[in-house]
Amino acid sequence: MTATFADALWNQIEAATPVATSHGGTAVARAPITREMIAQAEALVGLSSSDAQRAEMVKVLENFRAAEETLRLISMPNSVQPAIQFSALLPGRTAAGSSRKPGGRRHSEVTVSRPRSAANLAFLSVVELAHLIRTRQVTSTELTRLYLQRLKRHDPTLHCVATLTEARALRQAAALDRETAAGKYRGPLHGIPYGVKDILAVPGYPTTWGAEVYRDRVLDTTATVVQRLDAAGAVLVAKLSMGELGLSDFWYGGTTRNPWQLSQGASGSSSGSAAAVAAGLVAFSIAGETMGSMVRPATRNGVTALRPTFGRVSRYGALTVSWTLDKIGPMARTVEDCAVVLEAIAGPDGRDPTVERIPYAWNPDRPLSDVRVGYFKSAFDAPREGKARDDAVLRAVERLGARPIPIDLPTDLPVNSLLLIRVEAAAALDEIARMDGLSLLKDQSADGWPAYIHSARLVPAVDYLQANRIRTLLMQRFEEIFRNVDVFLAPTYGVLPITNITGHPCVTAPNGFAMDGVPTSISFIGRLFGESELCTVANAWQRATDFHEEHPEPFSQQEE
Repeated sequence: MTATFADALWNQIEAATPVATSHGGTAVARAPITREMIAQAEALVGLSSSDAQRAEMVKVLENFRAAEETLRLISMPNSVQPAIQFSALLPGRTAAGSSRKPGGRRHSEVTVSRPRSAANLAFLSVVELAHLIRTRQVTSTELTRLYLQRLKRHDPTLHCVATLTEARALRQAAALDRETAAGKYRGPLHGIPYGVKDILAVPGYPTTWGAEVYRDRVLDTTATVVQRLDAAGAVLVAKLSMGELGLSDFWYGGTTRNPWQLSQGASGSSSGSAAAVAAGLVAFSIAGETMGSMVRPATRNGVTALRPTFGRVSRYGALTVSWTLDKIGPMARTVEDCAVVLEAIAGPDGRDPTVERIPYAWNPDRPLSDVRVGYFKSAFDAPREGKARDDAVLRAVERLGARPIPIDLPTDLPVNSLLLIRVEAAAALDEIARMDGLSLLKDQSADGWPAYIHSARLVPAVDYLQANRIRTLLMQRFEEIFRNVDVFLAPTYGVLPITNITGHPCVTAPNGFAMDGVPTSISFIGRLFGESELCTVANAWQRATDFHEEHPEPFSQQEE
């Protein structure tokens, strides 16, 4: 029982005299532990002991505190992972993944001519731009200069750029153009300009994590995702804004704006990645999600996001907020674009131990009839503002040849009360907290990191482990669901917490507009490591609609 509220006691017994530590942070000279302190801590966590028990616990907790003080003398940067790790696969289970049929294409065949206006060119999909580059109707250098120009022009309005990587981008583009002239073509991302959320390290440029304290910090590490996109021929033009340390759309540069309604924030910590794609400032972007940071901004900004299975993409070189929840994936104009990007960045690198060696290949030729499609029945049945739009998606999928199977998700387990993210974030950001970095953050409100991290120290270790056991129960329930379906449709926010906790992949795509003119979305959820089937269904539906072809003014107007 004593271990249950050791973290709560830590806050109860801190004193006010700071003492410098060996790594530049602060420690505190703390008052002796008393029975009264233990009683206060018990009240916080809902326990009760006798006075005699508390007297014995004082001795035990003094030993605990000595051990904690020893741990706190060790400097552990954000990149150090715990010795335990989460797998989205239950023990003893395997996932087949996917593979391309012999002779299958990496993307659908398109025939497109270069648009007359620069704005129309900027809003083409990755697959369309790839055709223009491969057929030499446009060069990578032309595209790179176009997107850099648009980033410079529109960032003062959107606040979506952390750092332009102009010199690097122009060098890359020129080299790729020489390869094109020599007949060398790396694939569909060859010469395509993109941006990354500023969680990812790129040598020579600041990696700020959206926080003022890191505004000028340059890391020598190259994130695995960036390395792989370099190899695929993609051209990095910008590091894009993100909420402070991965929370909200508010960062040291201001609030990232929604191109559809500039009075709104772009929502979620991948705000810059979503806004830049929506406004035609990059062809695609790399984003990250812990508990909604891709899905929410993709929805509000009217772009398509592919959140991969947990363990599909390496997070090496990225900010850690939660070791068991963080995921990295693409945002783009279309499902197919996202599928093409995922193929380039997926797979183990020997640096992120959570990444599984499970095949992934996008097969655009796969028919929808090959995939078992379900839908989250009780969520679809529930009255809500977006019901008509969601119902239209379900009817469209049925017209395309699917026979949607009703499924329901577990409602008897406390999904929203799981404490995983806050506790893990408190540990992941502990070095920053103890160096007083939290006091330098812009957001000091009850919804900001300082309040989250300090309160997380009052969560008992036992409760954190119990939450992980509930997580196992949720994973078992989902395994049962996916015995009958490969993919299911759901209203976007109805599945956001639970599918992040279980690690299942998700495609979120625009499906219309709300009354205020802001985009809305629908979500498709796939089985673990079943991104190929997931994209097959979502792509088939999206190609039968035109929501993804809508672009916000004035960003879509012809350039002056």
